[in-house]
Amino acid sequence: MLLQELFTASCIKVDLEAEDKEEVFEELVDFLVRAYRLDKKRDPILQAIREREGKLSTGIKAGIAVPHGKTDALEGIYGVMGISRKGIDYDALDGEPVHLIFLLVSSIEDSAQHLRTLKKIALLIESTDFYTRVLEADTAEKAYAILRQFEDILEHQET
Repeated sequence: MLLQELFTASCIKVDLEAEDKEEVFEELVDFLVRAYRLDKKRDPILQAIREREGKLSTGIKAGIAVPHGKTDALEGIYGVMGISRKGIDYDALDGEPVHLIFLLVSSIEDSAQHLRTLKKIALLIESTDFYTRVLEADTAEKAYAILRQFEDILEHQET
């Protein structure tokens, strides 16, 4: 699965309102539930994200966080991306605010796909150009176009 298939324009939220980690979890899980029509799955999804975050902060790279989790309440893999202009107090490993967040949740049975998706996100965020350009996007459509462009570059490098 390509990231551009998972993080479509309808799954990207620019101008996040959250100011801290807990607020951004709530905001992005609510957004994910609406985007994928996962009514009645909100609480187990939020619990899975919180449980994983309790092990170690997913604020893994300067300005970027990848909260993720697995739950038996779902089938498949789901994700949303959020952009914060002002930055979020995330308790990141580097202590800096987070501006770009990829939230990922999957079924327990889809652990292998979950790990492959995390790896693709990790490769994508290695590009400082990607990070800079996606933060400049003022619409979900522009952010999605940037995601596609950089993922296509990665795909060509792998072949």
